[in-house]
Amino acid sequence: MGKPAWIGLLVLSFIVFWPLGFAILAYLIWSGRMGCGRWQHKVDRMRERAEEWERRGFKGWHGPSSGNHAFDEYRNETMRRLEEEQREFKDFLERLRHAKDKHEFDQFMADRRTRRPNNDSPAPEASA
Repeated sequence: MGKPAWIGLLVLSFIVFWPLGFAILAYLIWSGRMGCGRWQHKVDRMRERAEEWERRGFKGWHGPSSGNHAFDEYRNETMRRLEEEQREFKDFLERLRHAKDKHEFDQFMADRRTRRPNNDSPAPEASA
């Protein structure tokens, strides 16, 4: 479905049953169907800044202390591990995209070479 159809479905779902509207909105943002690449770029930049602050000692992004030191350490370690896995997954996806692009480009070049006319034939003259 195109963007107008998704927007119509989103508006209708908010009118009929608002939790469904939020679910569809989350799906549209998460799937990138609405062309929110710029938004994702901004979120990534904000996450990078937060990681930089954390490396400098600011721990505010993990929420307030629960009062239990052992739990807070566990939560912080789990968040750090999940963020690391997310970075690794993003790197993996980037490598996949790069490999796909390279394969498509190589295929294009191979097709172009097979369709190239002989160099012996005269070049077409431009009409004046």
